[in-house]
Amino acid sequence: MTYRIQPRLAWSRLMRRLLVGVLLVAACACGTPPSDSPTAVSTEPAQPAPGEGSDAPPPSPAALDDDPVLGELRSFDDSLGLADEWTGDLDELVARGYLRALVSYSKTQYFLDGAQQRGISYEALQEFQKFLNQRLGRPAVPVQILILPVERDELIPALERGLGDLVAANLTITQERLEHVDFSVPAARGVREVVVTGPSSPPLATLDDLAGRTVWARRSSSYWSSLEDLDRRLRERGLDPIDLRPAEEYLEDEDLLEMVAAGMMPWAVVDEHKARFWADVLEGLDVRDDLAVRVEGEIGWAFRKSSPKLAEVVNAFVRDHGQGTLFGNVVIKRYLRTNPWIRNDAVGVHARRFEELLPLFEAYGERYGFDPLLLTAMAYQESHLDQSKRSHTGALGVMQIKPATAADPNVGISGIDDVERNIHAGCKYLAFLRDRYFSGPEIEGLNRQFFALASYNAGPARIAQLRSEAARLGLDPNRWFGNVEVVAARRIGSETVRYVSNITKYAFAYRLALAERRLQVDAEH
Repeated sequence: MTYRIQPRLAWSRLMRRLLVGVLLVAACACGTPPSDSPTAVSTEPAQPAPGEGSDAPPPSPAALDDDPVLGELRSFDDSLGLADEWTGDLDELVARGYLRALVSYSKTQYFLDGAQQRGISYEALQEFQKFLNQRLGRPAVPVQILILPVERDELIPALERGLGDLVAANLTITQERLEHVDFSVPAARGVREVVVTGPSSPPLATLDDLAGRTVWARRSSSYWSSLEDLDRRLRERGLDPIDLRPAEEYLEDEDLLEMVAAGMMPWAVVDEHKARFWADVLEGLDVRDDLAVRVEGEIGWAFRKSSPKLAEVVNAFVRDHGQGTLFGNVVIKRYLRTNPWIRNDAVGVHARRFEELLPLFEAYGERYGFDPLLLTAMAYQESHLDQSKRSHTGALGVMQIKPATAADPNVGISGIDDVERNIHAGCKYLAFLRDRYFSGPEIEGLNRQFFALASYNAGPARIAQLRSEAARLGLDPNRWFGNVEVVAARRIGSETVRYVSNITKYAFAYRLALAERRLQVDAEH
């Protein structure tokens, strides 16, 4: 089964997503932080889930109309035409009053810490805004840099189409990309793309040992073209081709490295400076600096062709703020050496537990209409597939379900000390959440399962409130990724967002593991 875990956003919604972050941060900076309580309520309020307490009642929907931050959001969205395709050089950008910078979410490049934006790209763009307005002589009415997070395979196409004006996302300058956009002078030079191995990696002595092996990479990444070049050289020498396979575009380099560290993938190819940082965070990674698929790479900011005025100011900024400058070195150290926001989520999966429990998840997945690998990944997130685990709240077993919840008439399963009954109870409860609260035809595909997962963690009443608020903000209340999750991050913090995100990541990893196992079985026969 192939998933599209993170759906592509409609651009109007993506622009609103940007403005939610920008305006909330602006409000906090001005000393008027927005309320942390939900601002909208479903027309049919959800009831508490079995075994859980009620969520606090939300304020009246009228409170939304009085929220100055959200009112400004609507004003921006209506008046600036942010969803329009627009191209132009610096003088036209200045006339509009803002520049749209495209980034991608990453634990080091760009991420949200509550309402605070952080990351190397964020800090560089904040500094660029100061630099730009100093050059323009506009301290009183500055040109704003608006940050738009998109998936990596959308960075260059969005820039070309005029849905952004600049890309600041740690992009390697490649000939393929230069055919579509222009790049600044390098912000970093001498970048090497290296193989990183983990506990499940077969021995690799040279790059030749990748002949006939499966390697996963994002198709939009420079790693893909580097591996294609290596594949061509191997073929020219009569060696077996690399089995190069596309990874999901929502997976950042650190996600792939987490899978390698957990033994779910044998190896990955990433920039060496990233690999060395994550090797200090994740146990089990071996950075093979002797196995480089690209050397002397260069990283820069991208902008549309025929933008000489924008190119001039971007180049001036990058020369003064790139790698090796005081600013560049301070920011790189903050996020690639002493990053306090990184948490090691990668824990090795016990292969025997996975093998033993997968048939149960397949059986109950089929019975209740859930993807079995998503269920397995959820159980891993809850307990690391450990039936002996007990929480301080009374939840127990693989599915970390409370006895009272399992005994509720909507579930009706006792004896959850037994692993199969525990899994059955958890799966049935999850199906109850989906069918009771998220069964409408407007919720399509895997989103019903994503909302059920979020409710398993935070309660369905709370998720119903977040969906209502997402709709009022112009986000899609029927999609979790990139929509309701944005509101969840702001209103209830990162736990539920990380919960669903980790489960989808682990499900993808399990799919990779099963695919690799099938390949090994086929090779043996």
